[in-house]
Amino acid sequence: MTQDVLKNEISDLKPERGMTIESRRETAELLANVQADAFRLAINLQGLHWNVEGPMFYSLHKLTEEQYTHIAASIDEIAERVRALGLPAPESLADYEQRSVVDDLPKGADLKQRVERLVGDYEIATNRLANAVNIAEENGDVKTADLLTDQIGAYQENAWMLRATIA
Repeated sequence: MTQDVLKNEISDLKPERGMTIESRRETAELLANVQADAFRLAINLQGLHWNVEGPMFYSLHKLTEEQYTHIAASIDEIAERVRALGLPAPESLADYEQRSVVDDLPKGADLKQRVERLVGDYEIATNRLANAVNIAEENGDVKTADLLTDQIGAYQENAWMLRATIA
């Protein structure tokens, strides 16, 4: 019994009524990718938060703190949803790097370029979220679709706030 628990694989339990193991696996894989994107966005936001200087210091310092704090909470929600679907959530930096479409912010870039890059990262991550929503809905997973739809709204607002700040 203990060995079965330690395998950390999809269980025979059916945590989602009406979802096959295959549809749970597909949805959980997409969620794991979304989790990795969120983690990388949070790292980039924290890096900018810590290193911003100049006339926009206060506004960007506060804005990026609000954003990475919200994203950090969403990472936990996403990981818990992956687990509720019966799969292990990503748990290493290597997992995040492999799964994410978000890269590190460019070193040596000026502040405007770094913020523009964050806006672009939000937009790329939003597109990935929208795809995951569609798949979750096709798989009959309303809970995941709802969770990710909320994340889309947050990312779109975050991108707008950053874009407006540097306009």
